[in-house]
Amino acid sequence: MRDLVAQTVVTPANLVLPLFVKPGKNSSKPVNSMPGVSQLTPDLVVKELKRAQKAGIKAFLLFGVTPADKKDDVGTHALNPDNEVCTAVKRAKDAGIEMVAISDLCFCEYTSHGHCGVLHEDQRVVVDNDETLEGLAAQAVNHARAGFDVIAPSGMMDNTVAVVRAALDEEGFSDTAILSYAVKYASSFYGPFREAAESAPGFGDRKGYQMDFRNGREALIEAALDEAQGADMLMVKPGMPYLDVLARLRDATDLPLAAYQVSGEYAMLKAAAKNGWLDGEKAMRESIYAFRRAGADMILTYAATDLAEAARGGII
Repeated sequence: MRDLVAQTVVTPANLVLPLFVKPGKNSSKPVNSMPGVSQLTPDLVVKELKRAQKAGIKAFLLFGVTPADKKDDVGTHALNPDNEVCTAVKRAKDAGIEMVAISDLCFCEYTSHGHCGVLHEDQRVVVDNDETLEGLAAQAVNHARAGFDVIAPSGMMDNTVAVVRAALDEEGFSDTAILSYAVKYASSFYGPFREAAESAPGFGDRKGYQMDFRNGREALIEAALDEAQGADMLMVKPGMPYLDVLARLRDATDLPLAAYQVSGEYAMLKAAAKNGWLDGEKAMRESIYAFRRAGADMILTYAATDLAEAARGGII
């Protein structure tokens, strides 16, 4: 009877699987703060995607783990057509993986200082927005050429969507979609991710370009700007602490919405389950329904494959 009258449904097709790609072959490195998550070489990424596809997952998002000796002040490695994420998506396409390939478009994974763009010479913790845009446009084209279906700008640089859309169109990638991290807060919940991607800022913080968690109306302004510039989809990140923002944005736009259950949210549930404080599987499932109920069309979660494999009759 409960299933018969259930008002919200989540299926594996609503989930997006994020993965961390490191260089090499047949090698994985567990992320200590994220049980069940590892840095994977491109061949193992393909193996994990085959598992996810079999479970019904329709999309994945790749983050590159750049070796320290390939990082520099401007993130040059992000433009390398043979870098970790480009290699992995090519391998996935060659292996016949029929999933939507999404690329994270940012420089924090590639810069030696760990910030999301080029820094002003006279202000070490202030990102030069306009100079960073040039690099993001080039990085987006590099990703599209490698085979990504969706480009997801995550650095919160002003005017990113317009610049990336123009660059993609000019190079013949008018069908490549843009999923904008339109509402991304300067959050304490990113800690485990920074271990996984090896991208923690070397100094300062990211409050200069990510949003203040005290602000809600600002989120609607940011999202409206990105929608006007041509974003095809919008994202709220983190997820659980910002369900109110997600719900308000759902009322304000007809674009598809994504919610990101970020590393800290995932890690908290895993840690509590490990200590026997809650039923981890049930709590994870309940949290996913919160995003869907608040208005998300898609949910990015590191638990995507596990949730999909545990689905009953195709329902999470």
